[in-house]
Amino acid sequence: MKIKKNVGRIDRTLRLIAGSALILAGALLMKWNILVMAIGLAMIAIGLMGFCPIYVPFGISSRKRGS
Repeated sequence: MKIKKNVGRIDRTLRLIAGSALILAGALLMKWNILVMAIGLAMIAIGLMGFCPIYVPFGISSRKRGS
């Protein structure tokens, strides 16, 4: 099964930055808050894969057409 990418370059970059910040905050500032770190990890995974499952039911795509 091939996953159709639906996350654009800017969206991916922002998710990678925000995910990294959440993991860092969860580890350092919040005494290892697992929920915050899990959300950060999910954001990084979506940024790396280029696919967001939440976008699918709504037909959303932040990718430019043809890319």
